[in-house]
Amino acid sequence: MILYIILGILLLIVLWAVFAYNRLVALNNRSKEAWSDIDVQLKRRYNLIPNLVETVKGYAAHEREVFEKVTEARTRAMGAKTIEERSQKENMLSGTLKSLFAVAENYPQLKASTNFLELQRDLRDTEDKIQAARRFYNGNVRDLNIKIESFPAKIIASSFAFKKMNLFELEEPAARQPVNVKF
Repeated sequence: MILYIILGILLLIVLWAVFAYNRLVALNNRSKEAWSDIDVQLKRRYNLIPNLVETVKGYAAHEREVFEKVTEARTRAMGAKTIEERSQKENMLSGTLKSLFAVAENYPQLKASTNFLELQRDLRDTEDKIQAARRFYNGNVRDLNIKIESFPAKIIASSFAFKKMNLFELEEPAARQPVNVKF
């Protein structure tokens, strides 16, 4: 009788371990998938920026310093390797885009350009998608990190080397005031 009780307890422990491991795998994969959604939107943003810069350049050729800063910030953001580095570089890129749009405000013909207006809409749409993807990613990472830190799942997480992931955070001013593309 005692043997059956011990075997039953061992079976429950093994089943719990399998369930906990599978849950951690699922959360980890969801977080990675969510990051790829952010990455897709950031690449879309990176592809829009050169067209935007060229459009503004046509009207404001003497604003070379602004164009160089935007291009440099884009290149740095594209080259970021870690989530923390990507967050920092994206904040810098958002700041340079704001200065590009500030320059554009001085050119009424540019603000009326169909091409510029379409690029504005595309960028605004992309910014909205980045924010939605960021919220989805951060929610998945939060769930994963809670599971990794919670007992008794923490035992399985440390046994199989599951690591906490970092949130994709933007600086508060940038998060509260996304790139303004309204003219």
